[in-house]
Amino acid sequence: MSRRREGTAHLVDIEVDRASPVPLARQLYLALRQGIVGGRMPPGARLPSTRAASRLWGVSRGLVTEAYETLLSEGYAIGRTGSGTYVSKDVPERAGRPGGTGWERPEPGRLLSRAARAVSAPSPQVSEPPLQIPFVMGRTPPDARTRAVLTRIAHRHLGAMSNHYRDPQGEEVLREAVAAYLLAARGVRCMPGRIFITAGAQQAIDLAIRTLIDPGDFVAVEEPCYPPARLALTVHGAILAPVPVDDDGLNVNALGALAAKPRAVYVTPSHQYPTGAVLSMARRLALLDWAAATGAWVIEDDYDSEFRYDGRPLAALQGVDEHHCVIYVGTFSKALLPGLRLGYLVVPEDLVPAFRVMRTLLDRFPAPFQQLVVADFLAEGHFSSHLRRLREAYRASRDVLVSLLRARLSDHLEVNSPHQGVHLLARPGAQHNDVALAQAAHRHGVAVLPISPMHVAPMPRHGLLFGFSGLTHAEADLGTKRLAAMFAALK
Repeated sequence: MSRRREGTAHLVDIEVDRASPVPLARQLYLALRQGIVGGRMPPGARLPSTRAASRLWGVSRGLVTEAYETLLSEGYAIGRTGSGTYVSKDVPERAGRPGGTGWERPEPGRLLSRAARAVSAPSPQVSEPPLQIPFVMGRTPPDARTRAVLTRIAHRHLGAMSNHYRDPQGEEVLREAVAAYLLAARGVRCMPGRIFITAGAQQAIDLAIRTLIDPGDFVAVEEPCYPPARLALTVHGAILAPVPVDDDGLNVNALGALAAKPRAVYVTPSHQYPTGAVLSMARRLALLDWAAATGAWVIEDDYDSEFRYDGRPLAALQGVDEHHCVIYVGTFSKALLPGLRLGYLVVPEDLVPAFRVMRTLLDRFPAPFQQLVVADFLAEGHFSSHLRRLREAYRASRDVLVSLLRARLSDHLEVNSPHQGVHLLARPGAQHNDVALAQAAHRHGVAVLPISPMHVAPMPRHGLLFGFSGLTHAEADLGTKRLAAMFAALK
């Protein structure tokens, strides 16, 4: 016969004071009752057998039996013949127990840090939409071929459970594959020893901030700016200095004219988030010269450079950096699967020791299983063919969306077809507020993201972001019809 499983009650630590005048059985009973009333022993939990309880709590079986009998007589426990003693589902005293009559809801915001209060403040942006509604951001649906390859590779590594701590920078085999890919695809010059594997781009950004930025440091950001990066800087106490963005990307002259000298600048040069502007080569070189002259760091977030639909993308900033001031951030979330939680950070060689120490404190080391799967996926040449198929699918989705928006909503939205990325920006008329439009769209079953809350300075520009990664023709048709109905209702 299999041994009966003990409930969670055996995990409750109970001590008795042999010097106390209170009898030991009474002490044991009171401790058990408190555990039941306080919720540490939930309704239906099986109490340890008297033999097991005697060993666990260091008292005789007779004392355990006496305490159990008191619990049974007062209704805190019930006995089942041949099975054991269980916590009653109808405990007499519910006060002070979660869900009971005496449980009071704590005041919001208590014991929070200043940073947590800042990022937890109510935002005018629309709440997170479900993934299935049209135009939602962040979908990365791989095709059946990619899924089959990933599944086959994953089976090779199911036994990749480590019984020791791994390298804080990540598996060397993946770092080697990433270095080869970045050199070929983005012109990034690095060795595997300068790469850190992270849980997506957000952790890479956070690691860079923790290592390079002190509270009170000025950090220049694009205006408007990618919200999670902006919030990460805010949490770490940085003072944000917004720098305007135009059709050629970040205005480097405005950056140089800032009253305070920034410690770093955060940029998305290949596809500015959210406007879609590409930083011109002249401005790239000027930005690097500015960083070298001021001693500032450049955090380059190259989040979706794989998706270029017209012409070749410009080389990454890191690839033309002769001053070793660029911290390069990349991710597999947009190009493969968000659920893999794999990003990477490329740092100058002299910063590797500091980043290793900080990486160890942040997360010790990344889990090896996903890394080994993606390493094989890259090394065996599957990634390039996967990207070709994905680009074709996303280009088709983009073209359908642009066509339908122009056909049905040209009176309300100015739409430009993006040359890169997985979202497009539409500008509403001056009479419309983008936050109000996004909220109205959400009520009509459509997910669009307002960009005005992404600005740091007052007087923001308004716009709506439409995601088209994984967008089907049917979703685009339905979504644009719903938006047309929404605008008609606003008249």
